[in-house]
Amino acid sequence: MKAVVDWQGDVCFQAESETGHTLVMDGPPDHGGKNRGARPMETVLMGVGGCSSFDVVHILRKARQDVTGCRCEMEAERAENEIPAVFTKIHLHFRVSGNNLKENQVKRAVELSAEKYCSAAIMLTRGGVEVTHSYSIES
Repeated sequence: MKAVVDWQGDVCFQAESETGHTLVMDGPPDHGGKNRGARPMETVLMGVGGCSSFDVVHILRKARQDVTGCRCEMEAERAENEIPAVFTKIHLHFRVSGNNLKENQVKRAVELSAEKYCSAAIMLTRGGVEVTHSYSIES
């Protein structure tokens, strides 16, 4: 996997994946930015949510569950008054919707993502970040 990041001026950068997708990252105005894109640490958090959401939906579909929606709401805490201000805790809450979803299957999908499949979350956990998960089934 490869990517490049090009400086766009001020504190704005544009990243491009080897598959050709781009992402703009920028800082807040009080740090020289113009708020043109997500902060780099926000992209890390969104990556964890995307990776884990992909797993949950994939596992549920393999279990023949009729999933119609999956929303991952994330909250993170960072080290205070420290540089680097790394994540210390991340909580992912999955709101899964579908037809006749079995709770045990949703629970299993979330657990498998957390414990076995989500490379991004597991990488952060191994680095000392406390990553927790919860779920609810929405109608």
